Amino acid sequence: MTERPAKFREIADALRKDIHERKIAPGEKLPSEHQLADHFDTTRATVRKAIALLRAEGLVISRQGAGVIVRPRPQVRMLGSGANYRKRRATGVSNFNAEAAAQGMRAVQHIREVVEEPATDEIAALLEVTPGTPLIARRRLFTVDDEPSQLVDGYYVRDLVADTPIATPRRIKGGVNAVLEDPTGPIRRQIVRFVEDLDIRMPTPEETEALAIPPGVPIARILRTAYDASGEPIEVLDSLVPCDRHIFRYVIDVSTPATQT
Repeated sequence: MTERPAKFREIADALRKDIHERKIAPGEKLPSEHQLADHFDTTRATVRKAIALLRAEGLVISRQGAGVIVRPRPQVRMLGSGANYRKRRATGVSNFNAEAAAQGMRAVQHIREVVEEPATDEIAALLEVTPGTPLIARRRLFTVDDEPSQLVDGYYVRDLVADTPIATPRRIKGGVNAVLEDPTGPIRRQIVRFVEDLDIRMPTPEETEALAIPPGVPIARILRTAYDASGEPIEVLDSLVPCDRHIFRYVIDVSTPATQT
């Protein structure tokens, strides 16, 4: 005989299924503890344990005066392909904002700070400069439908971007890449390749607070290096992304190898 799971887990399983199948939609209130206790023929204490489990999984949240609701999870689907990047760039809007808008969401990039600082060993290696090289760091918070979505720090060699909008603490129409690639601008570097390094871990307390991350949700750190046509790295983006708010899809075209003779 197989042992039945604890009653609170049965309740959590049933509610989780309803949430995933959107029988209880994001932002919708769960039935009260009393209603759930009656429905599952159990006690309110058992129901509270089930809800605590769902809260730890990041599926529900408690709001003052609203009870327990299914946590809204605006997810931006980011399609990683060269053709898609160029298509989004052609709109004159930054790539992230254009992706969000195409999915019916409103993305905003908030400037946290723009400062000059020396390159750390890690960022220096990615930009292929010596540690301590002066950089311009642009730190931003991205929100989607007014919810924190990701923290993004961009790094650029100071001598490359000095006296351009990249070095100023304000948003840039079309994003930083519009300045880097402007054929009439001072930099005029076309980006032809991205390389991303991905690390999944649990967030720090500071990251949890800044991105409003529920308990139990891991974070992805994505280091993306952009290269120009000459193979020189010109940008490093260090992004912290809660794993429940983005869906990444990469399209990798692999050419058929030439026939050997």
